[in-house]
Parts: sequence; C-alpha cells; structure tokens
Amino acid sequence: MTTTTSRAPQPAAARRPATTRRRPFNARRAWAWALLALAIAVSVLPFLWVFRTALSTNGALATQSASLLPADFTVGAFMRVFGLQSPADAVTEGGSGAAIDFWLYLRNSIVFSSITTAGAVFFSAMAAYAFARLRWKGRNAVFSLFLGTMLVPPIFTALPNFLLIKNLDLLNTMLGMVLPYVFMTPFAIFFLRQFFLNMSREVEEAAMLDGAKHLRIFFQIVLPNAAAPIATLALLTFIGQWNEYFWPLLVGSQDEVRVLQVGLGVFKSQSPQGAPDWSGLMAATLVSALPVLVLFAAFGRKIVNSIGFSGIK
Repeated sequence: MTTTTSRAPQPAAARRPATTRRRPFNARRAWAWALLALAIAVSVLPFLWVFRTALSTNGALATQSASLLPADFTVGAFMRVFGLQSPADAVTEGGSGAAIDFWLYLRNSIVFSSITTAGAVFFSAMAAYAFARLRWKGRNAVFSLFLGTMLVPPIFTALPNFLLIKNLDLLNTMLGMVLPYVFMTPFAIFFLRQFFLNMSREVEEAAMLDGAKHLRIFFQIVLPNAAAPIATLALLTFIGQWNEYFWPLLVGSQDEVRVLQVGLGVFKSQSPQGAPDWSGLMAATLVSALPVLVLFAAFGRKIVNSIGFSGIK
C-alpha cells in the first residue's frame, strides 16, 4: 500500500521572499549625501577647469573668465604641446610662442619614474624581508631608526645629496637624478614588513627543511605571494616619482635630462609677451596627468584591497 504524505501549508509570510528594508531618508542622510556631493565637486571641479582652460584661447580667457565652458573653443593648445603649431600661429591664438619639447620631457619622466620605482621596490622588499624574517642583533633598533627618518623633511637631505652628486660629477645626468631614490625608502620597508609578518611561515619552514636558503625562499616563495602589496607599493612610488619636482630641478637643468614637471615650470616662465600661455600650460598639465590617472583607474581597487595587510588567505 502506498502512503502519501502532504506538506503542511506554510504561512503566507514564510513563503514570501525576504526583502531588504530600506532605511528611511532623513535629515542625517540628506546631510551625508550633500557632503559627499560637495567632496566630489571639490575633487572634480579643478580637472574640469583645467580641461576648459586647455580648450580655450588666452585672449578669450580674460573676457569670459566666469564661464564654465571653453572660451573660443580651440585645440591649438594641444597642438602647441605636441609641437604641431608654429610660433606665429601660437602667438595668433594668444600663446607666448615658446616651445616645449614634450616628447623628450615625457621620455625622461618615464625613465626617471620607472628606474626609481623598480629600484626602491626591489631593495625595500629585501630589507623588509630581513626585518620580518631574519633574526639578528639590533634588528628592532635599526628598524626604529629607519622609521625615525620618515620624520626628517626631504629639504634637509637635499643639500647633502646635491653636494654628493656634484662631487661625483653626476650633475645633469640621469644617474645623478635617480641615485638618491633608487635604494630603499622607510615607508616602503614599513609597508612590506607589515605584510611579511602576516604571511604564513609553514611554506618557508618546509622549504628550509628541503635545504632552501633565504635567498631562494625570498625569490621563489615570498615575492610571488606578495605580488599584490608589491604592485600597490610600485604604483604609489611611481605616482610620487612622477610628480617629483624639486630634486630633478636641482640636479637636471639641461634639456637632455629634464623631466616633464620641470619642463612645465620652464614653459610657464618663457613668456616674452609678459603673460603665461595658460592654455598651453593647462593642456600640457592635462596630458602629463593622463598616465597617472590611467594607472590609478586601472589599479585603484588593488591599492584599497592591499592596504589591510591581510597576508595569505
């Protein structure tokens, strides 16, 4: 005999899918949204103003200074930046007629930022591994000394570094520009040390039992597992070096080694008509900021996820 069982009917409330209750829109949430909108406006408005100025002529900027739209729309400023406009045409559009070797300065900035980033990240990773894994006398004292150097303003070390580079006859050379930055930095050591301390030691101990030394463990185990924080540190270092101005200005005064940030300052000062070429300057500034903006947009989420020093999951 077949027995059939029937389920007891469920209440209508139990069969109803769970829904998320929406928080009521009150005055506190309104203030929060207003502050968020204000913060976004304050952050975005300077970029819009730079873009608007770059698409305007210098003559129209004075007469339409309150307008948020380009004044007498033109792409002549970008043509001047890329060397596609003659000095006569530049003066006609209100420019100064001065030239900027944009591609040379861009190349120098890429070389300077890339070399200093690669060197600083590599040597800082090695130092951070030594502070996190190796046992040696005075380790904590040396690490505290490294952290203490973060309190020293960079202007205090500029003159000794300049005298050293001058005595080594490295002025106006790329080597003289990158030498103070290519080795380890205190922030990078602290950043990576915190991550290495949270990494599991089991794999490293197993490798030691198999006869692996610290150098092999560092390159084959630690570095691959620390790819995310190393990429984050490399991005932050590259952005900082890309925006570096004072040291390249102090050491590299010739066009052969002049970086883009210094080139923009020189371009601003070359104003035979008395007023700077604001349109050309803003166009060059916008183009010089594009590489950093693209990198940050591509890897910004990785920065946020790596700041927590979560280690190996």
